[in-house]
Amino acid sequence: MGVFMADERERKEQKKEKAEKVDKRKEETKEFAKPERRMQNVVRLGETNLDGSQKVAHALLGITGLSYSMARAISDISDLGHKKVLELSEHELHKLEDIIANPHKYNIPSWLYNRRNDPEKGITTHLTTSQLELTKKNDIDRMKKIKCYKGIRHILGQPVRGQRTRSSFRSGGTVGVQRSKAKPASSGSKDRKR
Repeated sequence: MGVFMADERERKEQKKEKAEKVDKRKEETKEFAKPERRMQNVVRLGETNLDGSQKVAHALLGITGLSYSMARAISDISDLGHKKVLELSEHELHKLEDIIANPHKYNIPSWLYNRRNDPEKGITTHLTTSQLELTKKNDIDRMKKIKCYKGIRHILGQPVRGQRTRSSFRSGGTVGVQRSKAKPASSGSKDRKR
């Protein structure tokens, strides 16, 4: 009985040690995973989360609809291109949002805009994020509705801009040439020729 009790005590001690190690590991992972710190490096601007450690001129490229030229123009006009996004005050963030939303107010040239001569309104605007996605979807739907060539290509799921389709865009069912199996010559036809 004495040996059995000693083994049981050792097992209990080993379980306690394992539990303590697990608790220590949990505490260590809590120290490393500080979510508050990661959230401080993210700045919300123009419906997009931007990396706060980047400079403004480079971080603006993360916003859908802003090209390199447009982002550079916005950072030059706002005089904030040299600052990091985390260093910006609320007033400076609002100024950046206003420049992105209304570039015509800040004399940004219209050739940088991504929506020139809108077919519905006839004006030149600059669209970003959800506005851009929604407008693109509406344009494609309009082409499908009027059944122009591009609309038909969209409906069929084929390339729209004149690419060749012999070797590219091969998806779906059977594609290419399928050769039929060679039929063996019948012996009866040879007898007829003689």
